[in-house]
Amino acid sequence: MSGHQGVAAPPQDSVTFGRKPDPEDCVSLRDVFDGSYRRLVVQLYAVTGSFDEAEDVVQEAFVRAAASGGRFLRVDNHEAWLRTTAVNVHRSRWRKLRNGRRAHERMVPPRDPGDLEDHLEIIAALRALPEPQRQVIALHYLADLPVQEISEELGIPMGTVKSRLSRGRDALASLLDQAEGGAGHV
Repeated sequence: MSGHQGVAAPPQDSVTFGRKPDPEDCVSLRDVFDGSYRRLVVQLYAVTGSFDEAEDVVQEAFVRAAASGGRFLRVDNHEAWLRTTAVNVHRSRWRKLRNGRRAHERMVPPRDPGDLEDHLEIIAALRALPEPQRQVIALHYLADLPVQEISEELGIPMGTVKSRLSRGRDALASLLDQAEGGAGHV
């Protein structure tokens, strides 16, 4: 432990990712967390349909960021890296559990609805969509990502993203029309 004499310790909420601390080069995980956590939970809530799952996968993404070494430090967009990681964590969990899950779980209202309060009907409609459509809809409309970025984050062709967006919008329109008491689309 005597090899670090003369080097000032970085602030406690900073992460230097396994390198010698350099006060000018530290990325404050606290700043990234404070600036991105709430937005990421809202976005992942729309993807997962569960507030608890959204919180869990976003927290897991932050744990992986802290453990990733220099990779997280070198990314241009920390929030996009965290979102991609959280979506991938969710996808992995979903794949493992999909055969054992019930088709429709009762929607649990968020503990802190905040921005979601006015959107519960939309979230309920999103939950009725197939997972692939729900992911692209959430990333496009809630995360404001263009088709190309969604394609890159999910590792699917742009044409597939466009197709899922189109089908997802049509399905959402029908579901929301039915929820409002309209005749719906037959």
